[in-house]
Amino acid sequence: MIPARKHRWFNAWFAAHARSRIHGAFGAVLARGVEAARALSAEAPLLLVANHSSWWDPLVVLHVSQHLLGADGYAMMNADNLRRLPFFALVGAFGVDLDLPSDGTAAIRYAARLLDRPGRAVWIFAQGRERPSDERPLGFRAGAAQIARVARRARVLPVALRYEFAGEERPRLYLAIGEPVAAPRGPREPDAPRGPEQAAAPGAPRDAEAVRAAQELAVTAELDRIHRAIGKAAGAEGLPLDVDGFRWIHRARPSIVGRAAERLLAHWTRPREPLTPRLPGGRRGDRS
Repeated sequence: MIPARKHRWFNAWFAAHARSRIHGAFGAVLARGVEAARALSAEAPLLLVANHSSWWDPLVVLHVSQHLLGADGYAMMNADNLRRLPFFALVGAFGVDLDLPSDGTAAIRYAARLLDRPGRAVWIFAQGRERPSDERPLGFRAGAAQIARVARRARVLPVALRYEFAGEERPRLYLAIGEPVAAPRGPREPDAPRGPEQAAAPGAPRDAEAVRAAQELAVTAELDRIHRAIGKAAGAEGLPLDVDGFRWIHRARPSIVGRAAERLLAHWTRPREPLTPRLPGGRRGDRS
């Protein structure tokens, strides 16, 4: 496992860079549940369990942690990717080799130690790899569930991310943060452990599966909520401020030059008189 090497100044600069990239690439960012999550972060550490559908996801979660939640954010990352992009360790990424059980166990304990105080947040892309946002089932791995079972002080929030092209040049980013996921309790599950590294009791695999299923169901529900909002936005005039509970937190300004060029081209290419259809070869079409 590769631990995070978070550097405050680099984190602040790179988060600002991520926000700039997001605002430059997306025509709008629409979010739901951010205010409630920010308030909850002041009371308890947050374990944020998200789907993984795009190259943009790490930049988005960094921006959300730093600027929207105001949290000290960390994220689990594939160890190979972290070795290739080591600067992500400076913004809170810690690496795990998903094919090594010992690495997974170490990462679970490491994440649990991070979740020891309010204002801390750990992000887990529970699918373990990029998958289409409309794929069902989502296919969550058990890592986030294991962390939730060990880090008993943390509140687990489902997060859905989706990138959608609409009736404009740039795509829209949808972010939905749901209500805390209640952990199912198995019949043999013991009281909360005393420390983040205390081993689970017998019966833990079954209980962890129930937690994993509950997390996957919650994230699926948030993705479905985004899908409904996209449908409502498609039938609206322009982009309303509130779309089925989603409020836009960023809206790109339309290009004045682009609009002027579009109108000028439309004016130049508009026919001056009614057109008569012509067949190939110059003959007029049948008027009957």
